[in-house]
Amino acid sequence: MLPRSTGKLRPSFSYLDKADAKHREREAANEAGDSSQDEAEEDVKQITVRFSRPESEQARQRRVQSYEFLQKKHAEEPWVHLHYYGLRDSRSEHERQYLLCQGSSGVENTELVKSPSEYLMMLMPPSQEEEKDKPVAPSNVLSMAQLRTLPLADQIKILMKNVKVMPFANLMSLLGPSIDSVAVLRGIQKVAMLVQGNWVVKSDILYPKDSSSPHSGVPAEVLCRGRDFVMWKFTQSRWVVRKEVAAVTKLCAEDVKDFLEHMAVVRINKGWEFILPYDGEFIKKHPDVVQRQHMLWTGIQAKLEKVYNLVKETMPKKPDGQSGPAGLVSGDQRVQVAKRQAQQNHALLERELQRRKEQLRAASVLPGVRIKEEPVSEEGEEEEERGAEEAEEPMDTSPSGGLHGRLANGLPAGRAAGGDGFNGHPPSGSAGTPVARELRAFVQATFQRQFVLTLSELKRLFNLHLASLPPGHMLFSGISDRMLQDTVLAAGCKQILVPFPPQTAASPDEQKVFALWESGDMSDQHRQVLLEIFSKNYRVRRNMIQSRLTQECGEDLSKQELDKVLKDCCVSYGGMWYLKGTVQS
Repeated sequence: MLPRSTGKLRPSFSYLDKADAKHREREAANEAGDSSQDEAEEDVKQITVRFSRPESEQARQRRVQSYEFLQKKHAEEPWVHLHYYGLRDSRSEHERQYLLCQGSSGVENTELVKSPSEYLMMLMPPSQEEEKDKPVAPSNVLSMAQLRTLPLADQIKILMKNVKVMPFANLMSLLGPSIDSVAVLRGIQKVAMLVQGNWVVKSDILYPKDSSSPHSGVPAEVLCRGRDFVMWKFTQSRWVVRKEVAAVTKLCAEDVKDFLEHMAVVRINKGWEFILPYDGEFIKKHPDVVQRQHMLWTGIQAKLEKVYNLVKETMPKKPDGQSGPAGLVSGDQRVQVAKRQAQQNHALLERELQRRKEQLRAASVLPGVRIKEEPVSEEGEEEEERGAEEAEEPMDTSPSGGLHGRLANGLPAGRAAGGDGFNGHPPSGSAGTPVARELRAFVQATFQRQFVLTLSELKRLFNLHLASLPPGHMLFSGISDRMLQDTVLAAGCKQILVPFPPQTAASPDEQKVFALWESGDMSDQHRQVLLEIFSKNYRVRRNMIQSRLTQECGEDLSKQELDKVLKDCCVSYGGMWYLKGTVQS
C-alpha cells in the first residue's frame, strides 16, 4: 500500500534545469560574440611531447625482421582480383596448350627423359672446389681393382711412389699374374733405380721440379741430388750414417731423415740399414737389367763426385757377402797387378823367342827339312802388349776401370774378355766388326757435338749411352778403355798433351784430353791453332789467343768468330781460358 502522502515521490530534475540555464547562457554569449573565447578556454588540454632516440642499424634490422613488421607489410599489400575460369572454359583450354610440346615431329625430347640421379645432378651440380678435391689418380687408400683400370706405366708409378722400396717379385704379385714381366721391367726402370737387387723410386718422382722441402724450403733439384747420394751409398754398403750424409750434402737433419726413412731402418749404435735384404735371385735372373742399372749408377757417381768433391780412394766398397758387380780398386792395386802380370808375360815371351830362334837355326842347317810350326796364340801377343802398356802408362782410377774385378767400363771379366782377349781388347782384325763400327759411330757423333773431351768425360757419356740402349745390345759385350781410346784416334781425333801443373788434382783419365782435329767446317784451322796453344800452356789469356790466331791465319778475327772457337773448345774461369774438362774449380 502506498502512503497517503505523496510529497516524497515528486520527481526532481534539477540537472535539466542547469542544462537549460547553460544553454540559454551560451546562446546569449553567441549573440554577444563571447562564445568562441569561452569554448576555447574549456577545450584546452595538456599535451606531452616526446622525442624518439635515433635507431641503430642493428635495432632497425631486428625491427624489419620482426613478426609484427612482416604482418604489417603483408596487410599493406594490395589485393589482386583474379578471374576464375572453369575446366571446360575455352580460356582454360587455350592456356593448357602452352604446356605441351609444339614440335611437329614425333621425336621424343631426350632432355626430358632422365633418371632420378641424373635429374638430381642437373638440379644440384657439384661445385668446382669439390671436383678439384677429388684425386686424379688412385692412391694407396684406393682399391687394387681401381688401380688396375689404369695403364701399366701409371700402375707402376703409383705403386712405387707410395711404397718407395719394393722387390721385383712383390711388384709382379701386386700387378697380377696376367702382366708380362718384360713390360714391367721396361716400366720400372723409368720410375725406379736398382739398389741391392731391389727397386727404389727415383728422387724426381718424389720431388717434382717446382716443389721444395717442407722443412727447409730447399728446391727440388738439391733434394734430388741429396737423395741420390743416399741411394748411391746403399749401392755400396748395407749401412749408412746420417751424420756423414748430412756433412756431405749440407742438408738439414729433417731432410736427411726423410731420405733415410724412405729406404732404411735405424739400428741403435749402428746407423741406418737398408730396409730389404739383398735380392741375389733377381741379380742372377736379369743380368742385362743389372748391367744397365750399373751404368746409370756410374754416371750418377761421376756427377756426385764433382758436386760434392768426393775423394775416389775413400769411396765405400761393396757390402760383404754380395755377389754383385765388383767394387772399386785403388790405383796402387792396379799398378801392382799390372807389374805382376808383366813379369809373368816376360818369362813366357822369352821362351817363345828362344823357340823361334831354334826353329830358324834348324831351317838354315837343314833347308830341305820343314819343321812344323805351332801357331802362336793371339792371347800371348796381346798379353805382351798389355803388359808393356800397363807398366808404362798410369793405371785408370775411374769407377769403371777396376782391374781387380777384371772390369771393362764396369763389365765383369767373363763378359768383357770372353772371346775378346784380356780387359776387352779386341783381337786383331776386329776393326770392321759390328761392335767396332757401332763404337766408332758413337765416338764420331759425340765429338761432332763436343769438340774437346777428356777420357773421363767420354767414358761417362759412353756409360749413359749404354744405359739408353735396349738390353742385349752388342755394345754390352765389353768395351775397354784402350779400345775406346783407339777408336777415338781412328775417328780423326788427336790427343792434346796439356801441361798440367804439378799440384793438379786431376785424375789420369781427366789428364787425357782428346779433340776433333777436322770437322769439315770453316773453323777447323782456327781450332787447330787454338789446340796447339794449349799443348804448350795449361791456361791462356784471351788477348794471347786472339793475337796468335791473327798471326797464324793472316787475318783479323771478328769477335763472333773468336767467341765461336772459344766456345767450341774452352771454358773461362777466373779471367783465364782452359780446355774443356781440364779446369779444376
